Amino acid sequence: MNTQFHPCFSLLAALFMALPTFAQVSHGGYPFWNSPGTNLANPAWPVHRMPGIDLDALRAADAVTDAVKSAPWRFGEEFEVDFGLEDGQWIEINGYAVWRIQIQADGALAMSLRFAEFTVPKGGRMFIWNADRIEFIGGFDHRNMKSWGGLATGLVAGDAVVIELQVPIGLEDGCALRIDQVVHAYRDIAGKAAQEAEALGQARGPYGNSGDCNINVNCPEGATWQCEKRSVALILQGGYAVCTGAMVNNTAQDGAPLFLTANHCLGNTNNWTFVFNHETEGCTGNTGPTNQTVSGAEILVNNSASDFGLLLLDETPPASYDVFYAGWDGTDSENVQSATGIHHPSGDLKKICFEEDAPYHYNAAGAAVWWIDAWEDGVTEGGSSGSPLFDQNHRIIGQLYGGAAACSGSQNNGQFDYYGRMGVSFNNGIADHLDPLNTGIEVLDGYPSAGCVTSFALDMGIGIADAPNGVLCGGGDVSLELTINNFGTNPLTSATIGYTVNGGAQQTVNWNGNLAQYGSTTLTLPAITAEDGTTEVEVTVLSVNGTQDENGFNDAAVVEFTAFVEDTFNFSFELVLDEYGSETTWEIRRLGNVVYSGGPYEDGQDGQVINVPMCLEGGCYILQVDDSYGDGMCCDFGEGSFTIYDPQGDVIYTGGEFTDSDLEQFCTQEMSVDRIRDASIQVSPNPAMASLVVRGAPAGSLVTPTDLLGRCVSEPIRLGSTGGIDTSEWPRGWTLLRIETEVVVHVQRILLR
Repeated sequence: MNTQFHPCFSLLAALFMALPTFAQVSHGGYPFWNSPGTNLANPAWPVHRMPGIDLDALRAADAVTDAVKSAPWRFGEEFEVDFGLEDGQWIEINGYAVWRIQIQADGALAMSLRFAEFTVPKGGRMFIWNADRIEFIGGFDHRNMKSWGGLATGLVAGDAVVIELQVPIGLEDGCALRIDQVVHAYRDIAGKAAQEAEALGQARGPYGNSGDCNINVNCPEGATWQCEKRSVALILQGGYAVCTGAMVNNTAQDGAPLFLTANHCLGNTNNWTFVFNHETEGCTGNTGPTNQTVSGAEILVNNSASDFGLLLLDETPPASYDVFYAGWDGTDSENVQSATGIHHPSGDLKKICFEEDAPYHYNAAGAAVWWIDAWEDGVTEGGSSGSPLFDQNHRIIGQLYGGAAACSGSQNNGQFDYYGRMGVSFNNGIADHLDPLNTGIEVLDGYPSAGCVTSFALDMGIGIADAPNGVLCGGGDVSLELTINNFGTNPLTSATIGYTVNGGAQQTVNWNGNLAQYGSTTLTLPAITAEDGTTEVEVTVLSVNGTQDENGFNDAAVVEFTAFVEDTFNFSFELVLDEYGSETTWEIRRLGNVVYSGGPYEDGQDGQVINVPMCLEGGCYILQVDDSYGDGMCCDFGEGSFTIYDPQGDVIYTGGEFTDSDLEQFCTQEMSVDRIRDASIQVSPNPAMASLVVRGAPAGSLVTPTDLLGRCVSEPIRLGSTGGIDTSEWPRGWTLLRIETEVVVHVQRILLR
């Protein structure tokens, strides 16, 4: 590229550098685009030029396919290529080995890439920046590596891009990059058609690629749909705006990245790019972002009977995307009074359309659908396929399959559309994923619900705010604090709440007050005595304002906590995070049951200390700490560590330098041969080799093997009817066996050869 680079422009580029315009899920850092020797007028790295495109031929073909609703909207020409590390150049910058290659597509409005191979060692990262040094995406590091081995990237504006790989010197051999597709965007996916916007956009917002009768989602007509719009995303693959879809909630309400679209849209979802918040800032405002993207997804379930496909995104959209997980109605009830669609027609900015009459059940194109006779306002187009259809309660009841609706000038043509029915999808596999808790619920509102429009006058939600964390040592009384939320439009003035303990008789408490919509307050239950073992408390809303709550889904909450009343020990676990907390998980087990666990944690928290008090019953335990990347917690990327302390504060074990897993066994009390012995319990043979037999102890007795320092050499074992124990995997040497029956603890020393 022969563009001259002026000093004043260099300053402007430096300012832009602090704000990467494109924000595909990435992990920080900046390209070395202002380093000495980076001469864009005469780049030292290889430049590969794409063939030219026949713009007239492309436009002629697009004129035909743009009118077909089921066809994806094409914005770019795809070129199959084969560029690997051997086609670029390695140099050293600031202690890093830096590899670069430039790809040029003359006249392109933007470019995107697909990597058939993408492997970056820990500590390395990749950026893609335009040759004007105004925009970049990245850094992409080992956390962006996909199970299929590659990576699809979002668009970068301009007709020349530089791919830059940065790795610590000496780690070059751990890299694998191979670009197999370049997209030359010849139509503007961002919809920045300035002249059209100026001429047509005063009433309903700017129009880019879609027809003039479309309504921008942020115009006044969409004011009550501002939560639901945040669930909707545009789907790109290569040079095509393939379809639309929406994030959906599940009964665990845990933000699992579930994405609903149409079955007929499905293809190689590994290469899909999901674009969130692609909309204008206001009805006639500036173009919103095209940079909030997620790359790749897995198909969980799909079916042509209602033309649905449910995906699991490869990455959860970050909090900065402000994603809403839409609610749904799987009852298939025909009591739908009106319907609303939110979509990306022709890959354009997000639009909204309204059907004020009741849609009805129909069969079309071999599928069970909701039939829309005609839209009262707005319309759908090609690229809208897979977009959600909401009922009057703001819940998804289907996704767009097809139709003949389109714009006719600034009005819609009065034609039909049809959507695959969620109620039919429910019986074809989608319920398994939308209801992971197996509650049987067929109706669910969106998540998170705060600040979102509700259709209920009386809607009280209840939760438990301060359930005991971990295990209660020694038992005692527990006071549970309930949270009361008003999600309805009417004020809450009274409520009756029932609660049960371990399934016993229901007790009630009353609340009185004055709580406005979205207000919140608390109510403390009478003290509950913690029993030895697990205690379950279930809370239920019985009445609100003297009548029944209109929304029963959020009317119950359950909490479980465990108490050890006798023979307990206060141990503690301390974890010091390294730079990559997302790789760290841990658990403490006894008899194969997990009693404490934690992780993964946030990245970038090097040195943060996490303390976990632990109440442990007498016995032996297994501590397992895992690192998903396989390089432990110390010491290349921070000084991470973990430590177990006994009740006196003494260190039982500490670690941090390992590969993928560190396993340690510990007991709550010191083992000694001076412990109680029972002559009726015999262990033979002694010495033993691969097995031994315990006689005189009943089946179910607990056997804990330790070394002479009291450290467990195997997980505790429950005796079977024969009393046989496999010792083939135990370390050779002296071993203490602690044999616990209901009436005695017997300790015997054996020799393993």
